[in-house]
Amino acid sequence: MKEEIVIKKAKEEGFLERFFQLGENGTDVRTEILAGFTTFVTMAYIILVNPIILKDAGLDQGAVFMATALAAAISTLFMGLYANYPFALAPGMGLNAFFAYVMVGKMGIPWQTALGAVFLSGIIAVIVTLTGLRELLIKAIPLPLKHAVGAGIGLFIAFIGFKNAGIVVSNPATFVDLGNFKDPGTLLATIGLIITAVLVARGVRGGMLLGIIITTILGIPMGITKIPSTLISAPPSMAPGFLKLDIMGALKVSMYPVIFSLFFADLFDTIGTFVGVASRTGMIDENGNLKRGNKALFADSLGTVIGSLLGTSNTTTYVESAAGVSAGGRTGLTSVVVSLLFIASIIFSPIALAVPSQATAPALIIVGIFMASSLNEIKFSDFYEAFPAFLTAILMPLTFSISLGLAVGFVAYALLMTLSGRSKEVHWVMYILAVTFILYFIYVR
Repeated sequence: MKEEIVIKKAKEEGFLERFFQLGENGTDVRTEILAGFTTFVTMAYIILVNPIILKDAGLDQGAVFMATALAAAISTLFMGLYANYPFALAPGMGLNAFFAYVMVGKMGIPWQTALGAVFLSGIIAVIVTLTGLRELLIKAIPLPLKHAVGAGIGLFIAFIGFKNAGIVVSNPATFVDLGNFKDPGTLLATIGLIITAVLVARGVRGGMLLGIIITTILGIPMGITKIPSTLISAPPSMAPGFLKLDIMGALKVSMYPVIFSLFFADLFDTIGTFVGVASRTGMIDENGNLKRGNKALFADSLGTVIGSLLGTSNTTTYVESAAGVSAGGRTGLTSVVVSLLFIASIIFSPIALAVPSQATAPALIIVGIFMASSLNEIKFSDFYEAFPAFLTAILMPLTFSISLGLAVGFVAYALLMTLSGRSKEVHWVMYILAVTFILYFIYVR
């Protein structure tokens, strides 16, 4: 009996070796499994945070929890099996806030139509990847503007975090003001921010997830966290959000800038994540190109389409995948392990749905800090870089809109370069984008 088990295990490892090319990538089954657990722990906070954010857009919290877990599981599994990359995907931070607080909250777009816009942005991403237009777009947009988009989204979601925490509140005289720290909710969020910051600063694995859990527990005696009646239950229904997207409503002309913003924000975030994480894995060739990059980018693009059908915002590759890579993950087996763990998390929905927004607000702020670090890549000593990049980044939180920051930055770049006699340095695609945004400001807004 023992010999049969050993033979069976050897055969399984042989299959995994051949399918994922473990030896060729300098790894083994044990290392890949450990890497998968590591990646999951560092990004599992999304199954707690995303339902709370999208609930503010009117979606059912339980349905979003299911959509988040399944979108992450399905897209990550596809990434592992199709592209053989150790990358994990889930609904993206920043884009979920844009969905809830700008598209639905500020612009008044019904959440069903907003999901339709997410679907279309995913379809565009798939087409752009399959046709090779992705490379053209990446070449056309100056690197400083790409960094500015990432930083701007970071500032935007950090602002959302401060707002949800009650640390920043509205003030008719000064627009914004500091909140009341005597309020139990604000106090809990502040304590949670300090705890989470210390955990992250000390390099504790899964520091953000642990911070959310500790803050949620502290919220019980403070009367903020409501204790669930059970820790494990049957999965909540997906019916309130599943296939409820309104694609025809998203095809209106007024929705174009929104779809464009979703597409580009997702694209820039993905490219930055891919290059940053892949550089640690030997997946970048001597010309600086990603090996099997088109397959991985296709898997990433398809993730957004899958997520929109399930009922959640843009699904994208997570930079937290770097944690698993650092633990030795080199192949798609790491992603398969992450996928299985997301599926397993579904039965713990009562715990996830009991987490208050004050416990997730610190995660938004800290993720925003990480994303805002892209400002380090911008040469503020060069005004040609600084001016459009600064406008792009700062106007996202100030206008409460990623799309408006993106539009103003692109127009400012094209105008500055043209009026300064440097028009030949601007790619023709940037002129098309700039003119499109100007027409939008004139005739739509």
